Amino acid sequence: MIRSGQVDVNGTIRRDPETPVRVEHDRIAVNGRLVEPQAKIYLLMNKPRGAVATASDEKGRETVYSVLASSRADLPAWIAPVGRLDKASEGLLLLTNDSEWGARIAAPETHLEKTYHVQIATVADEGFLSALVRGVRDEGREVLRAKRARLLRSGQKNCWLEIVLDEGKNRQIRRMMDVVGVETLRLIRIAIGPLQLGKLAKGEFRPLTAEEKRFLDQATSHA
Repeated sequence: MIRSGQVDVNGTIRRDPETPVRVEHDRIAVNGRLVEPQAKIYLLMNKPRGAVATASDEKGRETVYSVLASSRADLPAWIAPVGRLDKASEGLLLLTNDSEWGARIAAPETHLEKTYHVQIATVADEGFLSALVRGVRDEGREVLRAKRARLLRSGQKNCWLEIVLDEGKNRQIRRMMDVVGVETLRLIRIAIGPLQLGKLAKGEFRPLTAEEKRFLDQATSHA
């Protein structure tokens, strides 16, 4: 676009992409339209089970973007999920147009805690919970471990666990359960660091409050 003469700086066409500019001071326009900073958006969604966290899906499945579109909210043209939450999983999903912030939240090296409520097809005892914290090896010999794990409630054939991770590995809880031969029935993310899902209804979303954003920023900086 620059080389073809579509961009001007302070009223003068510039064809060299390496022309230095002062973003805070210079007037940059594309085809006569002024380029202005876009407001940063930080959303918290209660992702429904079955929705995939991609812009489009070759199988025609529902995406988190169709959930956003159904609200008719005035959102920026580009917004992306922060980190992973697979199709079968539910709960807290962050979305933003601030890619640098999103990368910082999702980065494994920050060790930002993610808390999940997980229903499994067995009744866990202390030995089972201890094994999750000690770690298990998958078929690729990768060690997968929980930072903390505790029993929430149990029935005759299944139970709910609270599992806290701080490693950010793909499908980590499901892979851990596969290793020990236990079926994962439901998986709900209820917290990222200090941010709680709370009572937000399934399929609903809302902006983060200034306080929530500040708490997350503090958590990543401390990590």
